[in-house]
Amino acid sequence: MGGCFSKPKPVEVKIEVVIPEKERSKEEMSPNGKASPLIYKVNGTARHYHLEEHPIASNPYHNPKDVVEASVCHVKDLENGQMREVDLGCGKALLIKESGEFHAVGHKCPHYGAPLVKGVLSKGRVRCPWHGACFNISTGDIEDFPGLDSLPRFQVKIEKDKVYIRASKQALQTQRRTKMMAKCISLSNYNLSNTNVLIIGAGAAGLVCAETLRQEGFSDRIVMCTMDRHLPYDRPKLSKSMDSHPEQIALRPKEFFRSYDIEVLTEMQVAAVDIKNKIAVFKDGFKMEYNKLLIATGNTPKALSCKGKEVENVFNIRTPEDANRVVKLATSKNVVIVGASFLGMEVAAYLAERAHSVSLVELEEVPFKKFFGERVGRAVMKMFESNRVKFYMQTEVSELREQEGKLKEVVLKSGKVLRADVCVVGVGAVPATGFLKQSGINIDSKGFIVVNKMMQTNIPGVFAAGDAVTFPLALRNNKKVNVPHWQMAHMHGRIAALNMLAHGMEISTVPYLWTAMFGKSIRYAGHGEGFDDVVIQGDLDELKFVAFYTKSDEVVAVASMNYDPIVSKVAEVLAAGRTIRKRDVELFVRHGKTGDMSWLTGKGS
Repeated sequence: MGGCFSKPKPVEVKIEVVIPEKERSKEEMSPNGKASPLIYKVNGTARHYHLEEHPIASNPYHNPKDVVEASVCHVKDLENGQMREVDLGCGKALLIKESGEFHAVGHKCPHYGAPLVKGVLSKGRVRCPWHGACFNISTGDIEDFPGLDSLPRFQVKIEKDKVYIRASKQALQTQRRTKMMAKCISLSNYNLSNTNVLIIGAGAAGLVCAETLRQEGFSDRIVMCTMDRHLPYDRPKLSKSMDSHPEQIALRPKEFFRSYDIEVLTEMQVAAVDIKNKIAVFKDGFKMEYNKLLIATGNTPKALSCKGKEVENVFNIRTPEDANRVVKLATSKNVVIVGASFLGMEVAAYLAERAHSVSLVELEEVPFKKFFGERVGRAVMKMFESNRVKFYMQTEVSELREQEGKLKEVVLKSGKVLRADVCVVGVGAVPATGFLKQSGINIDSKGFIVVNKMMQTNIPGVFAAGDAVTFPLALRNNKKVNVPHWQMAHMHGRIAALNMLAHGMEISTVPYLWTAMFGKSIRYAGHGEGFDDVVIQGDLDELKFVAFYTKSDEVVAVASMNYDPIVSKVAEVLAAGRTIRKRDVELFVRHGKTGDMSWLTGKGS
């Protein structure tokens, strides 16, 4: 549809209430006492999961049998600024001492379970060593991402110079806490085609926006819509853990959306937005009015433009079904991956042990050269080659050849012909904003939605977040940038939600990303676009290093392998608004472990 607005044909909307057999004797009630549907269907097709009331316990210690109390250390055992993992018998907690006070929270990051004791403690919060999520040590609340849940907070008391922790056994076992959320109070009164908040896109940005609204007490209707057939899921795992099924990587279970009154319209594509009348028009003609709008549509993978691009078994990895299908087809077969992008490299790593052969075609000389620099890129390339991945660099695909309709060979412009049973394309993506071209919403020359520090577009009440936007990055003097990272999408969604509620909150987070290949991870923080030098400490051949990316005399980003928690330490320095000078890291590298590290502790410049 290209974003052009045209009046759709009238669409008949049929409502069907679906109630499980065992529940039919009970009346499902909304918070205001009126019956609430579980599912509605548009023209016979299920469109979204609706809501049901689930009481949420406000007292974590309501059951005395669920409580444990234990002495964990002497008050002098911890100095200020120290953390210790302590065992309460039925589970562990993270004990922290800062400014003379003790705090106790969950010891594992709720995102992927990283041990927070190995993280970074700074000014009232602890940062995960793996992926950079931050948690308030007093409340346990998540303050930076990725991840959705907060840490459980435990009671601490001092008696006779001993430190005691009192905790819920359940919290010790789960190591996560969902913040209290409001519920919708007007379910019986709404019109199906009208909502207070409409969120286009059900990725990290959209989900965090919806959850934040509820956490802040917003009790009106929230509708999320997605072209996907699934509820929001952990998209980075599509290339890192390709045989995962949708339910295994779901960010929240279906019951969560019912409990907190967040409606999700699946397999629904918005074709146009009428900003004057505040109406979203769907591809099938269905219309929905909104009061506030968040556009978080992400991006669309680029396709190959060569001869034979329509043959079977050529994939962009966009859905769990795509990833699962590729794994099945690739097992003991020949795989060609086009593009040494993060997706392409992660797919190559995942398939290396499963496929008969894995070949990777890339236009550049070295993988990740523009992002990690040539030296780090070559070290990564060497790791791949030692794991049977064959590279064909500085060339492109000229033709895909088929036999009986299915892929048989990939022909390169260099003249090389590669046997191929399956091909994965990872040559980049473009913002999924075509439907907005005639909307009046400000779109730049590359198709990105332009927003300010509060994730607001040029249209009042319209916000945008995630991979499809450019926004002012405080770290780079408010330069307008596009940062397509999972962590950043989370923060975008939170900032948008807070400003829908007129909080006046500006974004100031430090970009943080990671990639996983052959059981090893590269962690990265900052924004290194345009770096002019790389200062490396460690051994690239051993894949144990930290790389500082500099522009003029300033460190603008850092990457590491097997060097935790240095990236999280640097992220905390940058988050505090401090500058790391190139001369400081050069001195650190020159003297190794004995070098001056005051720039990481806040005592330097």
